[in-house]
Amino acid sequence: MLKKRIIPCLDIKSGRVVKGTNFKALKEVGDPVEFAQKYSETGADEICFLDIAASEENRGAILEIISRTAKVVFVPLTVGGGVSKPDDIQKLLWAGADKVSLNSGAVKNPELIKLSAQKYGSQCTILAIDAKRSSQTKSGFEVFIRGGKEATGLDVLEWAQFSTEAGAGEILLTSMDADGTKSGYDIELTNLISQRVKVPVIASGGAGQLYHLKELFQKTKAQAALLASVLHYGNFTLEELRNSLE
Repeated sequence: MLKKRIIPCLDIKSGRVVKGTNFKALKEVGDPVEFAQKYSETGADEICFLDIAASEENRGAILEIISRTAKVVFVPLTVGGGVSKPDDIQKLLWAGADKVSLNSGAVKNPELIKLSAQKYGSQCTILAIDAKRSSQTKSGFEVFIRGGKEATGLDVLEWAQFSTEAGAGEILLTSMDADGTKSGYDIELTNLISQRVKVPVIASGGAGQLYHLKELFQKTKAQAALLASVLHYGNFTLEELRNSLE
């Protein structure tokens, strides 16, 4: 069995780490480079940077922050935000990213997934899905883009299956309903995707207690867990989390 990964996530807006609830009421938390370095040194398996306003503001991710982070972080670094064409992927990799997360850009241009996988490899091509419960789709979950502000009408399961067949090597699956609530991961959503795709699924949204991660790994096939506010605000440390999961 593959080792379960713990991945701190840094949502970035205007050059600062922010966190909210259900993608709303964002509050500034701190400096992204400092947070990333601390997590890298204290046991993170990977670090994820998401420039959450990049697509909404029609700009690329903040390359200077990525470059500074890559110099002090020695675990894989995934970066997403504002990636709409192959050139954007190349710039992120040059800046120091190991993997690139596609979201809004992939929905608007699905060919981007295939192009990324062919040129840079599936291991570098991460599909981020922001999912919300909806009565408008067969699976009961709908894909949202532009920082959760725009409904797409896409069924989450159908989009995940299409994207992995196109070459995405991992799915970063965020429950918009659970995001920031600290009430636990969305087990139903995570199972819906992790049981149907053949690539690793990273579950995101809802971590609040140590047992939430145990529950995630015991009840789903998720291969990794993304955490944000519980680490940023010191609810528990990565060391405490690892000891609990051991």
